[in-house]
Amino acid sequence: MNRFSIGALVALAILASAPAAAEQLTFDQVVALSQAGLGDAAIIAKVKESGSRFDLSADQMLALKGKGVSGPVIAAMLSSGAAATGGAMSLDSPDPAVTHPTGVYLLAADGAKMARMNATVSNQSKTGGILGYALTGGIASASVKASIQNESSRMHTESRRPVFYFFFDEANADGRISSTWTQGDGATIQSPSEFTLVRLMKKKGRREARVGSFNIGGAKAGVMDKDRIPFDYQPVRPGVFRVASAQPLEPGEYGFIYALRAGAGANGAAGARIFDFTID
Repeated sequence: MNRFSIGALVALAILASAPAAAEQLTFDQVVALSQAGLGDAAIIAKVKESGSRFDLSADQMLALKGKGVSGPVIAAMLSSGAAATGGAMSLDSPDPAVTHPTGVYLLAADGAKMARMNATVSNQSKTGGILGYALTGGIASASVKASIQNESSRMHTESRRPVFYFFFDEANADGRISSTWTQGDGATIQSPSEFTLVRLMKKKGRREARVGSFNIGGAKAGVMDKDRIPFDYQPVRPGVFRVASAQPLEPGEYGFIYALRAGAGANGAAGARIFDFTID
């Protein structure tokens, strides 16, 4: 009778799937190998051979232990952090010291991995409050809104104070970049301070963010002060910032939006790029 369980066969497939210049292991793969019962020696050898880099926090170590990863394997993961330099880019490593393609990443609630966020481009702009604006001869303000498709984001988290990492071109000293910050106005972005965190208003089939207003006294471009959600950010290393909301967020739809150019008006709203997420 075949003595291998299905889990062991899956784990063996993970071990065999990478070539000699092995791809970096993910947290989930280490957990899968441990739960399949391969033994510490085989998993530690794989961690070393793959060139994976893990910089574990205390919470991440506890999470791994709770999922069945042994102390020796966790120790091997910790020691691998100093051994790897450069290497292949990662899209899900929770370690900000590991090279990531430029962009915005959401850290999982358990701290086990990151997920790269794709910006949603506003496909239209809308104007609200026109009736009040007209009836008052322009004294009452009308608002300009950026609208994005779908009532909910593809990126979900259960954390009420989610953590994000922003990777800019400066983080990749070897010159490897992606197109995230190299198009249009994005080419000049170098800090999270150039973003605004807002709550998106859910409408039928879409979400909206107020990004301007106008009345008889003039026009304003950009997110209104009362619509801004404060967030904190700290530099982790050159070109990498850790970002978190300054206060717990209620369940709903949110997004980081580029600062709009002064005078952009409705045209700027129609081209706004929003890194959107949902708090469940």
